[in-house]
Amino acid sequence: MRAKPKSNKAKPVALSQLRVIGGQWRSRKLSFPTIEGLRPTPDRVRETLFNWLQNAVPGARCLDLFAGSGALGIEALSRGAAHCNFVDINSASCKTLKENLTLLKCQDGSISQSDTAQWLKKQALNNTDQFDLVFLDPPFNKGFCQPLCQQLTDSNLLSAGAYVYVETEPHVELNTPWRLHREKLSGQVHYRLYQVS
Repeated sequence: MRAKPKSNKAKPVALSQLRVIGGQWRSRKLSFPTIEGLRPTPDRVRETLFNWLQNAVPGARCLDLFAGSGALGIEALSRGAAHCNFVDINSASCKTLKENLTLLKCQDGSISQSDTAQWLKKQALNNTDQFDLVFLDPPFNKGFCQPLCQQLTDSNLLSAGAYVYVETEPHVELNTPWRLHREKLSGQVHYRLYQVS
């Protein structure tokens, strides 16, 4: 019996769903690829975070680093942010993000498929935009947070009074020049909101 020829077709990417918590797209469900290490910020954490940020989001220019599902940036856009730049290295994540923004008829988001550290380095050299709100939610247990916080500090990408949200596994120490505005521990997620002074 002859062996069946191997198919050149790529396996379809499995999809999961997230729900927008508030704003104009409240309760909309969006799909995102099921990828190892991709864990959207839980609903309860997002709800708390955006309660903290309710006065800062309208009109804000946002940056969603390690965007993944885009849950944080999309939530900000739903609540009136002026623009969000999503940065993620994974092509499937970027493709689905583009599809979701199209589905929402949102023209206020841009997507950069790139390594986050390299993207920050390039932006710092070009010195084009400043952001009012940055979401930093890297893969856990990789030691990414401290170096990236330092890069953000040195980059001149943060506007005066900008907020930086950082999500880590529990008990990660961070040394930044920013003022810690709020923090909370929820299960295996330690989340902190800083403000640039």
